[in-house]
Amino acid sequence: MRFSPEWRDHYRSKLVTPAKAVADIRRGQRVFIGSGAAEPTALVAALAERADHLADNQLIHIRSLGVAPYTQSKFSDRFRYNTFFIGDNVRGAVSEGRADYTPIFLSEVPQLFRTGKAPVDVALIQVTPPDEHGFCSLGVSVDIVKAAADTARLLVAEINPRMPRTLGDSFLHISRADMLVENETPIAEFQLAPPDDVARRIGRHIAELVEDGSTLQMGIGTIPDSVLFELLHHRDLGVHSEMVSDGIIELIEKGVINGTRKSLHRGKVVTSFALGTQRLYDFIDDNPLFEFYPNEYSNDPFVIARNTRMVAINAALEVDLTGQVCSDSLGTYFYSGIGGQVDFIRGAARSEGGKPIIALPSTALIDGRQVSRIVSMLKPGAGVVTSRGDVHYVVTEYGAVDLHGKSIRERALALIHIAHPEFREELMQAARERHFVYADQVVVAGAGREELEELDTYFTAENGVEVHFRPIEPTDEPLLQEMFYRCSERTIYLRFFAYVKALPHSRAQQLVAVDYDNSLALVATVLEGEREVIVAVSRYNRDPASNYADCAFMVRDDWQDKGIGRYVVNRLIEVARNRGIQGFTADVLVENTRMMHVFHLCAPGPVQSRIEEGSYHISFPLTAPVAVTETPPAGAS
Repeated sequence: MRFSPEWRDHYRSKLVTPAKAVADIRRGQRVFIGSGAAEPTALVAALAERADHLADNQLIHIRSLGVAPYTQSKFSDRFRYNTFFIGDNVRGAVSEGRADYTPIFLSEVPQLFRTGKAPVDVALIQVTPPDEHGFCSLGVSVDIVKAAADTARLLVAEINPRMPRTLGDSFLHISRADMLVENETPIAEFQLAPPDDVARRIGRHIAELVEDGSTLQMGIGTIPDSVLFELLHHRDLGVHSEMVSDGIIELIEKGVINGTRKSLHRGKVVTSFALGTQRLYDFIDDNPLFEFYPNEYSNDPFVIARNTRMVAINAALEVDLTGQVCSDSLGTYFYSGIGGQVDFIRGAARSEGGKPIIALPSTALIDGRQVSRIVSMLKPGAGVVTSRGDVHYVVTEYGAVDLHGKSIRERALALIHIAHPEFREELMQAARERHFVYADQVVVAGAGREELEELDTYFTAENGVEVHFRPIEPTDEPLLQEMFYRCSERTIYLRFFAYVKALPHSRAQQLVAVDYDNSLALVATVLEGEREVIVAVSRYNRDPASNYADCAFMVRDDWQDKGIGRYVVNRLIEVARNRGIQGFTADVLVENTRMMHVFHLCAPGPVQSRIEEGSYHISFPLTAPVAVTETPPAGAS
């Protein structure tokens, strides 16, 4: 360590043993312990050793990674542990009533200290050795530590040369510390198991919502890591998050995360703490790409909102059919904490082009039994972390739905159809009984299957607009009705062989309720502003006896003559052929020359046709392309 002479003397004058450092802690005092991977292990051990001399001391913390000796039952009369976020190592103590949990938005914790609402008598923290100017870095945890260190009446700092020196608003002058303890020890590591198939599917769905140039917030876990893996082909992403983990390293090294399009702290990764392996700690050490800030800044929703295209990704334990999100408890059992979820959900919601996302697997294994995490009602005692008014996107392995601005009926339908298929009928029955949905509402069991994701394609229409082709979804009923009412009477007549005046729920539901095997519909969607709308739909229904499928399509009037019809029929043929369907049949009104022209252009095999009561009945095999046997009728494509 290199210090100027005046700092060397000052530094040495404050050096004490761990036992001496905690000797001045008195009974009844409130003691703050440094966060996460920066927990001062030597000071914590010394505090536990001094327990016989203490009584009724409240220990304030947020997410401990250590062994947490202060939560042992033998210390019940000595220490009362109080956490803002429940980790694995203290969950039992909280549930047994030997420790406390304080629910609060992470952005507001520092103000508890600064206003004296939760005064800090003693702060035990871990820092880097001071630089030549006498400044120590708070290292991997700035979060709420900065406020605690600023306001503590007695500040004890554990100096660890292995602590990464992080930059930003992360520095503390050595003169602020009352006592110093040297302890060279590895920084606590947090490792995750590899993502499973469910996490990877959730990651893919979330990645599809992330636009190039977005700024990301995400926590730690298999789902965030899966999202990061799926972003390898994105460009110019940024990070503004309460925490970072190993998952971002590869994206930074490959140039995917570069922050060049950030609207706030351009070119910088903004965070408040790091939690991961030694690889991460080495990567952030003295790295000017990273800026660490206290939570009153990093998690301030108004600051977060200044990032354009802010994407906030947060986890949940369960979500009810109205959109209420429970993230900190399993019924009356407190499991984790509010953390920064609401801070970032609200910040992203107010960001220009922002997307707040709640992600969760569709099921959980509890006491050896699989249960749905999409529920008709939250468990008794469950706490609402993100309200139904704050919720936007909810993602499971079965898809992503946007609930914002949607009715209870629309929310219930959307959530049921991204729930696990085994629980959809049960959830729908509960929704019917509570009059959330129509009394005849049906479940589409096959929606959200992984193989359906492969049917998504994109096509640039002749007007230059990108069109998304995908399988129809149960939630498309209102979009299908909207398309119907935006079509001309002639277009509707040519499709339905009658002047159909209305498309009520009873009929629209039949059109979206396909089994995705014998019956399939593909829709073409575009964005109108921020809304997805359907501009074309094609479908087939297979006859198992003949293995031929009846085919039909309809294109909204203002999207005709732009190549949509040809593309959607060709795509439907490709899908049907891959699924073993032998051929297509179709009934086309004689005057519908456009549709006949499209079928003749797209048919891979010879087209056979006959006139029956004013319409052509056509058929063609889905074999390798051969010459068309008839001259197609004149008409535009």
